[in-house]
Amino acid sequence: MSFDEDLAALRTEQVDEKFAMLDVMSVGELIRVMNESDAEVPPAIAKVTSEIESAIEGIVDRMVSGGRLIYIGAGTSGRLGVLDAAELGPTFSVSPTEVLAFIAGGEDALRHAVEAAEDNLDSGVAELREINLSSKDCLIGIAASGRTPYVIGALNYANEVGALTVGLTNNPGSDISRVAQISIEVDTGPELLAGSTRLKSGTAQKLVLNMISTITMIRMGKTFGNLMVDLQITNEKLQERAIRIIQSATGANALEAANALELSGNRVKLAILMNLLHINAEEAEERLKIASNHTRVALETHL
Repeated sequence: MSFDEDLAALRTEQVDEKFAMLDVMSVGELIRVMNESDAEVPPAIAKVTSEIESAIEGIVDRMVSGGRLIYIGAGTSGRLGVLDAAELGPTFSVSPTEVLAFIAGGEDALRHAVEAAEDNLDSGVAELREINLSSKDCLIGIAASGRTPYVIGALNYANEVGALTVGLTNNPGSDISRVAQISIEVDTGPELLAGSTRLKSGTAQKLVLNMISTITMIRMGKTFGNLMVDLQITNEKLQERAIRIIQSATGANALEAANALELSGNRVKLAILMNLLHINAEEAEERLKIASNHTRVALETHL
């Protein structure tokens, strides 16, 4: 089978005949069929939750020991990895050195198509060498096709250094799945627009990355219940959100919550402990340290 024939055989490249008349449908009909197509994504993800669980457990194990989470991809897949990495900082106070993302073609590829860059087997490897990838780290290779050379080269190199490797694809039995230690294959089938993997494939990747990063952060103590207690306070909106979080967690009024936040040095976790336990910031800090940064454990810690 030739390279082109191999591409045509991919599930994501196939033509779905039920959408053959898209160009003559009304806007209302197009909205309906697109919504129905998108609804196929969550059931496809439900079939691979055990693989997602394995990936999360491996990532948490490494990150709590000082390892990093790294995404790598090309095109839409690469952009989704960059997006997920960028959002973890303000949401969970994750350092830019803890979660990183690489996209084929570099920053220019975030806004403009740099399609040929994904065919370079070695450029991803060079980027990983530059950050000194090690066995403590985790690499998630994202590619709808499952055969992107840029991603495959990076995953192979990560395996060589002993890092945890995870493949996130939309085609069963792909090359990336054979390379990655943990393979997450979300079979979303043919796209509404044949081959346009920014649609169902991209939606599936976004949902899976949401699961991986959010649940990893939860397991690392970045939440208290369903509250974001490790958010970075960088503007007025986030200041108000932090106060509301403290109120929700402690039952304090807005003034009490704002005072605790100020005394804590704008650290929501400390403010919650200070209010609930009637302690100062130093004592709250010590409790969190003993509790490995988990707020609920810190509340039950006996000093």
